[in-house]
Amino acid sequence: MPYKISGTLSDAARIIIIKEADWSIESNSSKSSGAYEADDVENNAKLVIARKSDGEILAYGNVSPTYYVPVDGDTATFMGGNVPGSYRNVIEYKTISTSANCTDFGDTQTSCTWCEGTSNGGSARGVFTRGQPWGSNFVSNTEYITITSAGNSATFGNLTQARGYIGAVSNSTNDRGLWAGGYHQSGGARYNIIDYVTLSTTGASTDFGDLTVLAQRPASVDSGTNDRGVWMGRHNGSTWLNTMDYVTISTTGNASDFGDLSFARYDGHGLSNRTSNRGVMSGGYSGSRINNMDYISINSTGNSTDFGDLSDARCCHTGASNGTNDRGLWAGGSDGGGTRINIIEYITISSTGNATDLCDLTEAKEGLGSCQNA
Repeated sequence: MPYKISGTLSDAARIIIIKEADWSIESNSSKSSGAYEADDVENNAKLVIARKSDGEILAYGNVSPTYYVPVDGDTATFMGGNVPGSYRNVIEYKTISTSANCTDFGDTQTSCTWCEGTSNGGSARGVFTRGQPWGSNFVSNTEYITITSAGNSATFGNLTQARGYIGAVSNSTNDRGLWAGGYHQSGGARYNIIDYVTLSTTGASTDFGDLTVLAQRPASVDSGTNDRGVWMGRHNGSTWLNTMDYVTISTTGNASDFGDLSFARYDGHGLSNRTSNRGVMSGGYSGSRINNMDYISINSTGNSTDFGDLSDARCCHTGASNGTNDRGLWAGGSDGGGTRINIIEYITISSTGNATDLCDLTEAKEGLGSCQNA
């Protein structure tokens, strides 16, 4: 949970933290002298009891926990999205390895949807496209957050072309992020553009090269420091495709064919266990919303293989993972009936099997973006 009790002990002691709302014990552990933390508590008043080995007891009532963001590669942030009749400026986050629901992180600069994010992994910089602000066509604006420090987003720069429905990848702590494909309402334009940025700086994007086809709404996966990014499935303006393209992120140049998905679709989402080399795509649209998941070995070209199923057909969702810790999350979207959902499900990336319900977003929405610090 994103709240902790912390303090300093002159001697070793057993620290018991009691929730004053119902007097249940939330934490009971021995702590050494010096600074201590108990970081799995709810956001409400506590009674904190310290019992030293000589029998002395110290107690403090009505103690308020401190809000924090973990700094351990285990944080997912979700930004923007839409609900019927409204776009959202909310950024929320959760600890990926726990079943706790999402918590407010801060706000984007304006209400927006169809944004797409990436990060430089453990360096904790998340950068995302603004997509479509409320009352506007798609824009070129990009924004950033520090994933380990809750707060509002700040201006990063601009894409080379205003567009949304993009797929993003990065080479993690090697600090390069790429956005590929996209769509703009003006003339129904679709793009094969790939842009890149240095994630730890701010500034305008630079042309990287082109995808093999015009594409909107591809899913994307990357192998982190192993330096490969893959875009999976897409819509080219007339039909949906099973195409997969890849690039070497630290270079520039056009994408190459990777292989084929098991069937054509778009509007799914991808994630990976980073340097462990597996990428998974979930859901999407292929005449109707689907519940399929496919996986690939990112560093070996070839066709995708069946992974398992989501609990329901879904598209327009997002994904995040804690990298080599091997948990992937699928968040939000719209279900088989077109209803927006707040569900977050998880998979173990290195295995195969169906997704399992984990927790919830703060509200049901689709078109949200994501970043993680892994």
